[in-house]
Amino acid sequence: MGRTVGRVLLAALLVLAAAQAGQAQSWRDRLKKAKEKIEKHVPTVTSEKPAKEEEKEAPAAEASPDASASAEEAEAPTPFVNYDFVPGDRVIFATDFSEDNLGDAPRRLEPLAGNVEVAEYLGRRWMRATSFGTVAIPLPEKLPERFTFEAEIIQTWGWSSELHFGAKDRTDAFQTVEFGGSSGVGNFKSRPAVDHSKKPARLRIMVDGKYAKVYVDGKRVANAPNVTLGRANKIWIDFPADDNNPFYLGDIRIAEGGRKLYDAIAAKGRVATHGILFDTGSDRIRPESQPTLKEIAGMLQEHPELKLMIEGHTDNVGSAAANQKLSEQRAAAVKAYLVETLGVDAERLASKGYGDTKPAASNDTPEGRQMNRRVELVKM
Repeated sequence: MGRTVGRVLLAALLVLAAAQAGQAQSWRDRLKKAKEKIEKHVPTVTSEKPAKEEEKEAPAAEASPDASASAEEAEAPTPFVNYDFVPGDRVIFATDFSEDNLGDAPRRLEPLAGNVEVAEYLGRRWMRATSFGTVAIPLPEKLPERFTFEAEIIQTWGWSSELHFGAKDRTDAFQTVEFGGSSGVGNFKSRPAVDHSKKPARLRIMVDGKYAKVYVDGKRVANAPNVTLGRANKIWIDFPADDNNPFYLGDIRIAEGGRKLYDAIAAKGRVATHGILFDTGSDRIRPESQPTLKEIAGMLQEHPELKLMIEGHTDNVGSAAANQKLSEQRAAAVKAYLVETLGVDAERLASKGYGDTKPAASNDTPEGRQMNRRVELVKM
């Protein structure tokens, strides 16, 4: 009994000391304390695990941890809660690391600390880190007033990674987006809808001036009306990791926010949208496309005279014939969704696919290919 009381008193003293020193701690200090806390309560992987588990800890350039995750886990449906994210139209930076060599440091990022390399995992490539560290994403220009950030991240859920958008003060919580078990910016944080510990989670950030919204998968976790994220020509990411708990970063897309769809159509007679997304190689519309589709339906309701041609476009990856067929199917799928789900009059819509014949940008860069994978709305 006395020994138990002593442990309780010691724990209380440690908590009090931590609270007094909290303001002085760096992000690495906080993450290391979180790591120690997790290791006390969560069993870590040891050398006594079964042979099948051993394969999961192979070097990054070969097999990756948890690579045998079931298809059911990877394809579990994502709940969408208060989801209103619309990706920017003009791509500033994009990479999925497919052009990097396995085992090398990522060529288009700037590793600043930690052990970082390109790895194959879940059938695609990632930046993989096995120690605490920092990486910078260099941009060709300063971030605009309206921008969006998207990336896939895998990390231990009890830890937090941080994204910094301002060069002057990377300790200011209102210039930092936190991702993890608690996600958001400044005092505007909440828990994501699903615990994705060691599983892929999609982080999305939408910024308009001082207004910032943060999303994890289908849930908006922060709605911050007055924050200052900064507008540097780099984005810094501080991440937690060790050999048993690697950090993965993949499929990065940073873009400038566009105008409202109707404003663009009124000005030029057409508008490209990147907010309608499909499963790979399919015409199945993904759930995160709903905000853009609802905006199109609302625009048609507000302007009853408006009629639209829906055009499907692809990049040049794959055969021209396959791209042509896919673009036609996707344009038709958008029309069908607007008519059958959102109640738009079918007589006001038409669809056509152009495959890769009308690129909006060069297909020689990841940014260009992102720009070319699009749906365009043309006034008829």
